[in-house]
Amino acid sequence: MPSHILSLFTLSLLLIPISSSINVWPKPRTFSWPHPHSILVSPLLTISSPKHKYLTPAVNRYSRQILTEKHHHVNPPGVNPTFTPSLKALNLTVRDIRAPLHHGVNESYTLTVPAGGAAAATAVIAAETVWGAMRGLETFSQLVWGDPIRIAAGVFVWDAPIFGHRGVLLDTSRNYYEVEDILRTIGAMSWNKMNVFHWHITDSQSFPIVLPSEPELALKGSYGEGMQYSAEDVRRVVEFGLEHGVRVLPEIDMPAHTGSWAEAYPEIVTCAHMFWWPTGYAWADRLASEPGTGQLNPLNQKTYEVIKNVIRDVAAMFPEPFYHAGADEVVSGCWKADPSIQTFLANNGTLGQLLEIFVNSTLPYIVSHNRTVVYWEDVLLDDTVNVSASVLPPENTILQTWNNGPKNTKKIVSSGYRAIVSSSDFYYLDCGHGSWLGNDSTYDQPPGTDQGNGGSWCGPFKTWQIIYNYDITYGLNEEEAKLVLGGEVALWSEQADPTVLDPLIWPRASAMAEVLWSGNRDEAGMKRYAEATDRLNEWRHRMVSRGVRAEPIQPLWCVKNPGMCNAQPI
Repeated sequence: MPSHILSLFTLSLLLIPISSSINVWPKPRTFSWPHPHSILVSPLLTISSPKHKYLTPAVNRYSRQILTEKHHHVNPPGVNPTFTPSLKALNLTVRDIRAPLHHGVNESYTLTVPAGGAAAATAVIAAETVWGAMRGLETFSQLVWGDPIRIAAGVFVWDAPIFGHRGVLLDTSRNYYEVEDILRTIGAMSWNKMNVFHWHITDSQSFPIVLPSEPELALKGSYGEGMQYSAEDVRRVVEFGLEHGVRVLPEIDMPAHTGSWAEAYPEIVTCAHMFWWPTGYAWADRLASEPGTGQLNPLNQKTYEVIKNVIRDVAAMFPEPFYHAGADEVVSGCWKADPSIQTFLANNGTLGQLLEIFVNSTLPYIVSHNRTVVYWEDVLLDDTVNVSASVLPPENTILQTWNNGPKNTKKIVSSGYRAIVSSSDFYYLDCGHGSWLGNDSTYDQPPGTDQGNGGSWCGPFKTWQIIYNYDITYGLNEEEAKLVLGGEVALWSEQADPTVLDPLIWPRASAMAEVLWSGNRDEAGMKRYAEATDRLNEWRHRMVSRGVRAEPIQPLWCVKNPGMCNAQPI
């Protein structure tokens, strides 16, 4: 670089507000940068790595991103630039090239960026698996910024997640999302080192996935031909996930939340197309927990013929070893509306026995496809319709919790089950937007009346701080905590569609991503939410520059003046 250009560039650095650190999100477990400075990255940077079906596309993707992103921090790192020699190569090694992307796979890596001088030519990522290598590549990409391109130098990172399951649930039944929306979400998940896309595909409102053995379910139960996911769409999502280190966990909810099945098979669905909460009925006697009625009839043998086709097709389309079978919110009123079930109950049968018949007829079939079954906690913990633990073998069953915060997590793990935490008190991203019911007198109240969280059953809105400060193993002993696989934030789509997808998920999901990756406490055991604010501001800024419309968490003035918008000085 000519000396006069070098002088102008150095002067420009002095005129830009600077911070004293480099930002990596989620924060690595160990990050050492003893002498903060940077070196240039060669425009001919090469990344060498083992050839692998999914790692190779990731390497190519990061190569392009590193050389073209030219990210500009709101507050550039306050480091002294060293311009020669530049970083010319990144060498990536993987010990176990064959490890599949399953729960519990080793995602650890180390990253070394040379300090400069004669040793400046090559950075090194060493990972146990290709999936850890992808995490290391993401960290490397976040150390790079500017034009000309620079990288934090003299850096050493050792990193690995605390929890193996770090997910986002997206409901594509209430409202439809294009495949591109799903891919963009998975891509952003990989930046945040999240690794499970929980695809809540079907519900009472629509059945959008086209299954080879049961095409009528989507043909008649979706919102229309343009709002369906073909086998090729599913393949694209699954392969894209693998190229980004993200597992795609399918959920076909049943036996409740199945009103959409009645369009193709009305004979197997009870109370379909009925008003969900008839006038004069007590809440306990409602037909569904929200509009869209219908539950599969456990006494009809045709039910299991259809279900087995569904399970077989879904297992073939999704290689993920976990299979989510739903089992939430089974409402007694819907089953009681069916004549055959009325006869069963009149002969001393119980609602719990009905659910046991269903589980006993479906769980073994799912397991026969080499799948571990994930259910919502209701199957065991619901007050009205549940099964005994004897029906749910812990070795084949995982329970996902969404009610009563840490209390239900405690109930699940103390019963010997592995748990995925999605507590609505902390992790439901749709909360706080009010009720979506029409003709709702809740809103017709005199001024001064308590508005009850604006009609939102799970209000208030779950801020990033609420998410960040939640410890998912709170109240558990050491052995119980080992049964918590991790957590998921959930975007239910009654009031969400592609127009608001990005800002509803990001950067709030980023908050959970860091907590489940490296925790929410510093080395002294203190919560680090205060210093996380400035880092999350910068990370949100980078996500937006990468094409994700993440919502702001503070005014730009706060971002440009780190610490000045805190509640108290630190």
